[in-house]
Amino acid sequence: MPEAPQWARVRGDLNCNVRRGAWYEVVRLTPEEVVLDVNQRTVSIARPSVQVVPIRPQRWSVVARPQDAVNLPLSWGSRYAVCPNCRHRSPLRGHATELRCPRCTGVFAIAWDDPY
Repeated sequence: MPEAPQWARVRGDLNCNVRRGAWYEVVRLTPEEVVLDVNQRTVSIARPSVQVVPIRPQRWSVVARPQDAVNLPLSWGSRYAVCPNCRHRSPLRGHATELRCPRCTGVFAIAWDDPY
């Protein structure tokens, strides 16, 4: 029986060619690194920089605006959300408890209590 997949996201303001706050399937996990499936290509990231969980989270990640943000409107302010389903970024308005993704149309709770 195949092993259940694990999920991981990069923690903090680290630029390593993956979307901050987005969850990716773990391909391989070693004490030194985590290899992720990112759009059908593998990306290796140092293990201390990654959060690994056994079940894919179903809440929007709240991400502080990175210093090196690209294609992120200034009007979004100091933080934004990342969809747990399709990894789409979306602005956060106020302090809503859930948000509908404009890309996949899923409605998910916002993980305000899980600072990215």
